Order: sequence, then structure tokens, then C-alpha cells
Amino acid sequence: MYLRQGTFSHLPAPTDADIAAQVRYALLNNWPVSIEYTDDPHPRNVYWEMWGLPLFDLDEPDGVLAELEVCRTTFPCHYIRVTAYDASYGRQTTALSFLVQRPAEEPGFLLTRVESDDRRQRYGWQPYATGSPSGHRYGA
Repeated sequence: MYLRQGTFSHLPAPTDADIAAQVRYALLNNWPVSIEYTDDPHPRNVYWEMWGLPLFDLDEPDGVLAELEVCRTTFPCHYIRVTAYDASYGRQTTALSFLVQRPAEEPGFLLTRVESDDRRQRYGWQPYATGSPSGHRYGA
């Protein structure tokens, strides 16, 4: 299974040069960048853990790449994404978000079907990985 979330999810995993180019684009648009991680990638789980504070007042992507490398070292088996925020609307608005790391093995999702009123079928899904406790979902 290959999780498809965020911008560029249809492309191969980004290299550090690709990440730097996207971060540079965000910085040129005055969008602060943050790094987030999780081991529960459910599509409705939009509140991932934030790695440090958002990175304000940067001119070059080197600071983001340095923080990203520390996050990758700390969480080698988690999903990690870079998010850029556009504050021009007067509220926190995600302008750009993309995955920069994923676990080596992604076990996928369980699709559940429940019959509802008037013979309607309702569907839900749950990541197989959430069967294990947080922090132990994707190997060591």
C-alpha cells in the first residue's frame, strides 16, 4: 500500500533537493514552514505531532532541512510531512503540505461495512497499524 496524502502524493518519494525546492517556494511566498510526524496516518487525522515550533523568518531552506534530518533520525519509522501556512487570509490556512518520509512497510487499511437504515451500506476504514500501540506500529 502506498499512502496518498498531500501535494505530490502521486509522485515518487521526494529527494532532499526536491524538498529544498518546495521549501524555497514556500519561503518566497512568505509562508512559514513546519515539520509534523505521526504513526497514525488516517486521512481524517489532520492533527499530527509538530516537530518543534513553526520555522519563521527563514530565507533559505537549509534550516528546514536540518530540522527535518533531526526529525528523521528521531522517528525513522513514522510518517513525516512538511507543511507551509499562508497567513494572508487572517487565519491558519495550509498552502502546501507533502510527505517527506514514510515507513518502509505500510500495512494498509481495513475497510469495514455496516448496514444502516433502509438497507444503506455505510463504510469506514481503519489502519491495520493502529492494532499496535503508538510508537510500535511500524517496526524499530
